[in-house]
Amino acid sequence: QVDVAAMVQLFGYVDVTDTGFIVAVLSIAFNPFFWNVVARWEHKTRALSQTFGSPRAACYCLGAVILLLNCVRSHCFTEAMKSQPKLEGWDCHWTYYSGLAISAVGTLFVISSFLALGFTGTFLGDYFGILMEEKVTSFPFSVLENPMYWGSTAIYLGWSLMHASPAGLLLTAVVAISYTIAVLYEG
Repeated sequence: QVDVAAMVQLFGYVDVTDTGFIVAVLSIAFNPFFWNVVARWEHKTRALSQTFGSPRAACYCLGAVILLLNCVRSHCFTEAMKSQPKLEGWDCHWTYYSGLAISAVGTLFVISSFLALGFTGTFLGDYFGILMEEKVTSFPFSVLENPMYWGSTAIYLGWSLMHASPAGLLLTAVVAISYTIAVLYEG
């Protein structure tokens, strides 16, 4: 038996029909869909590499677009969260600092993943034919599969807790589901 009381209470604080919330959900779902479709298209056609004159230039341009889309996603997430009510019981120092700690751990995983993979390793260089010499197994990959995805999810979770936001928690679940689907698709 599943106790749905917590979910019912959470949905009591979240207006899933709010335009900002819907835009946030769409931006969250769009990002991994976009980069996987574009990367597979590039792998099959080499169209971006031809357009930009080299695989490396094309990868850097795709990486820049992905970073821009991530900024848009984060903005939409934050605006959707701010437009919805806070959970008053969570609007306290303990929850704020717990969220800050979770975000810090997530940031550690994201930054250390980027440093271990480099720009082209992070932004789908393998689809452009830019291969690493060997699989990265050092930290954070020695601790967690897909640390960049789960670090990013932790950042959103922490951000939601820092803002005592049930809408943020629900959007964080959308982030986790989107990344889970991306991992299955990429694997």
